Amino acid sequence: MEEETSLPSLPNRPPILITVRRALNGEPSARLARSIKFYADAVYAAGGDPIVIAAGDPVPEHYDGLLLAGGADVDPRHYGQPVDARIEQTLTIDHERDALELPLTRGALDGDVPMLCICRGVQMVNVAAGGSLWQDLSLARIDPTMHNQDGRLETWEVAHPAAVDAGSRLADVVGGGAIGVNTFHHQAVAEPAPGFVVTARAPDGTIEGIESPRHRFVVGVQWHPERMVDHHPRHRALFERFVASTRGD
Repeated sequence: MEEETSLPSLPNRPPILITVRRALNGEPSARLARSIKFYADAVYAAGGDPIVIAAGDPVPEHYDGLLLAGGADVDPRHYGQPVDARIEQTLTIDHERDALELPLTRGALDGDVPMLCICRGVQMVNVAAGGSLWQDLSLARIDPTMHNQDGRLETWEVAHPAAVDAGSRLADVVGGGAIGVNTFHHQAVAEPAPGFVVTARAPDGTIEGIESPRHRFVVGVQWHPERMVDHHPRHRALFERFVASTRGD
């Protein structure tokens, strides 16, 4: 999928692997290409060399950072749960992407490869490290419609604030206190994985950020900063710090 980025590969840029989804049934290819381009452009603007792959693509032998992008749901069996019949109709499980990302994520954690994990990505890293998810926010007595601004706001617009914990790496990057975020999800982290800490929450208690203090840079956010970088500079800092961490900065 490298051609999707349409960005020149230049020397002295750390290669950043970006895992993305395949098109959904009937989805216009232009819509998916635009979604992918947000990630690639944000990485490139931060000084990285984006390498985009989806399930079925060859995985490059070398990359300095891993970005887990948004997409469909992680199979609950990967966190030890059956599909909950009460919310089964809300699930869109991406088995092929699970098969790609689970070993990549665990390998990156084991090898201390810097990671930025976005939306599905924060859920994937949590599952890969031994945590669990809410299969649907309604199971946590949270209204899922409050976490999906699609059709209500532009994708870069703020839907709600997230309270960032002081002293976290996330706070060091984007600043402490509240940060305005967008939202496009119906699942979220339930039990953080061992060794991970919660770094941000929505006003209703939904976990919006986790990170691993024992790794160089493993930061996950439930929102989509790649769609906000041109309008909200604090979100741009996530990509800049992520790429800088792959250089050892």
